[in-house]
Amino acid sequence: MDKDINYGSDYKFIPATSIGSGINIQVLPDLFCHTVQIVNISLVGNPETNEFVLVDAGMPNSANEIIGAAENYFGVNSRPKAIILTHGHFDHVGAIVELINHWEIPVYAHELELPFLTGQMSYPEPDPTVEGGMVAKMSPLFPNEPINIGKNVEKLPSDGSVPSMPGFRWIHTPGHTPGHISLFRDRDKALIAGDAFVTVKQDSLYKVLTQKQEINGPPRYFTTDWNASKESVMKLAALQPEVAVTGHGLPMSGELLSESLEKLVRDFDKIAIPDFGKYVDKNIH
Repeated sequence: MDKDINYGSDYKFIPATSIGSGINIQVLPDLFCHTVQIVNISLVGNPETNEFVLVDAGMPNSANEIIGAAENYFGVNSRPKAIILTHGHFDHVGAIVELINHWEIPVYAHELELPFLTGQMSYPEPDPTVEGGMVAKMSPLFPNEPINIGKNVEKLPSDGSVPSMPGFRWIHTPGHTPGHISLFRDRDKALIAGDAFVTVKQDSLYKVLTQKQEINGPPRYFTTDWNASKESVMKLAALQPEVAVTGHGLPMSGELLSESLEKLVRDFDKIAIPDFGKYVDKNIH
């Protein structure tokens, strides 16, 4: 393993899972969603050409599962062109070091995420006091120190294009993190939303375990800027996506997606923003 790249000292396996763990869903002919414990990765590409990109890198200790999912769709010893990160929280970069070493491919993220991916800066501490369920209470256990993947990560092109993902563009959707991005393809209105919004109430342990589908804002315990989060959801809803893969929960499409997004925009303060917590600005209401 490349000794120059590493996780933070608090990196560890998190024993949380859901009934959806290990499940593969073909969302579109070239868009696949795979659930790693409680988080989703996306694989984007044509299985006939074996050319694809991985979006996000799962939970800690999940590299073998992610490699297996890639080979399941794209063939034995297949290798993505790149890894695109929606953001750098532990459950989206949990296998990144092993995957870089195994595949020797570039990683791309928004410029504002780079300090968290190159050992320079930790994210704000998760908030266990935020209004929510048991997952929020567990959040101090989650790895929070910056990982360092050094020169392996590059900033996304400033023109909005996504390397090795023709047709997709990246959209800055901050709030959950400063450099959070979502990916959108105009021709079929396919959206990979990351944690800008999710389709499960992520701070409720019961709903995470059962994957009860309902649209929600970003996970509360890690979200520090609710004004920006609301604006990001409004930005994504205005695109009128036909199908959405989110960082947590089942993919959503069609009328259910459009109606759910409309409701989330309309009632964001009530649905998404917690009544209390150290990152809640009372002036937002």
